[in-house]
Amino acid sequence: MADHYRSAVEVAAAVNAGETDPVEVVDAALERIEERNDLTNAFVTVIAEEARERAREVRERVTAGEDLPLAGVPLGIKDLGDTKEGVTHTMGLAPLSDNVADETALTVRRLEAAGAVPVGTTNTPALGHTVRTVNDVVGPTGTPFDPERNAGGSSGGSAAALADGLVALATGSDVGGSLRNPAACCNVVSVKPTHGLVPNGSDLNGFQGHTPVSVRGPMARDTRSLGRMLDVLAGVDAVDPFSVPATDDYEAAAEPRDPTDLELAYSPGLDLFPVAPETRDSVESTLDDLETAGATVEEVELDTPDRHTVNETYMTTVTAYFAETVAELNRSLGYDLLAEHADEVPDRLREIVEVGESHDITAYTNSNFPRTDLYRAVQAVVAEYDALVCPTVATPPLTHDEPFPPEIDGVETEGMPTDWAMAWVFNLTGHPVVNVPADLADGLPVGMQVVGSTFSEADLLGVAATVEEVSPWGYPEA
Repeated sequence: MADHYRSAVEVAAAVNAGETDPVEVVDAALERIEERNDLTNAFVTVIAEEARERAREVRERVTAGEDLPLAGVPLGIKDLGDTKEGVTHTMGLAPLSDNVADETALTVRRLEAAGAVPVGTTNTPALGHTVRTVNDVVGPTGTPFDPERNAGGSSGGSAAALADGLVALATGSDVGGSLRNPAACCNVVSVKPTHGLVPNGSDLNGFQGHTPVSVRGPMARDTRSLGRMLDVLAGVDAVDPFSVPATDDYEAAAEPRDPTDLELAYSPGLDLFPVAPETRDSVESTLDDLETAGATVEEVELDTPDRHTVNETYMTTVTAYFAETVAELNRSLGYDLLAEHADEVPDRLREIVEVGESHDITAYTNSNFPRTDLYRAVQAVVAEYDALVCPTVATPPLTHDEPFPPEIDGVETEGMPTDWAMAWVFNLTGHPVVNVPADLADGLPVGMQVVGSTFSEADLLGVAATVEEVSPWGYPEA
């Protein structure tokens, strides 16, 4: 594998050992971004000089004897939430094309303290409101496997940057699959952690809703690097009243397990979604590899509420979340974004916010009843197995502008993002999930969700590492 596909663990080991100069690592990443960003449009803003200065600081720290877990590792930071002071952060919104962050987010501070080097911001749809990465700032982001097909959203720029070897690690966030949908479209690994494991609050809005659906988390090309990044990000921070101590060593857990000790539950569509045959075949081919290696895989049914109820519950919760997000943004900006820039904000985002603002508080809180029923249905399965496995999205990556499928595997849908993406279910339940690449479908990536009980991230990383060993994945070489 070419140097630009070295894992974060390999890069950090070479820098810490004095075998590789972090400035040269960063220069190589910046050169590759300059040469190839037109292919996928993964990056919005590149901070070359800031990155070189940070790399020199890393070199000085290593020379002084520090052993940094992410020494010199090039990092992409999602252009939404993961801010860096003095850097332009558009959040996918044209009115914010010149918006410069006045502080560095906790996630970025922790990663920089560990030696990572941010090289720029990665593309996202406006405020991360949909599952395809496209906006009016820089346009769409494509998957390196076929740049005419979208990288997924909302962390699409991060996923594409990883898959094309532009960086070794990237940040993401997830309110409805935004860490996992793009990981599935780009053949990378990501973890949606249990709420609170990675601090997610802000000085303006520490609570971010009393029924949280949004989390932040890491993205990488390999499971061990993913575990190491989670080690850096996890743990209590005073700004987030929901944050909890990190009690596991996630990198140590991200090692292959003996497949004969694995018992996995499998649900093709969670008894909620139709799934395209090529997606199902790819996931089942990967599960066949695990069974051949000795794992036990059993197809299960989930006693979920009906599809309409689950979808309505999510839409109530997520529209309220985006209304709150815009209110927080308005406080930060000092003006009403939607009022002053109505023509520059996507219609769909405006509609979502308007619905969120219209909710009766009782209707909003009552949505927790079906949400609890869904949680119990998932929990009943994960309590009996090492993990529940299912597809991440119902089809391989879509093109940038095609409608969401009106029909999947002969089943009529409403043609909505929630029909195509399957990951949002676990934002409602709160279960942690690792996205792992499954076998390709006609050369296109397919993602597989590995789901466990709350705070079982270490166990899930072990399962993911086993998949990586038994059924390894790769990238278009260039």
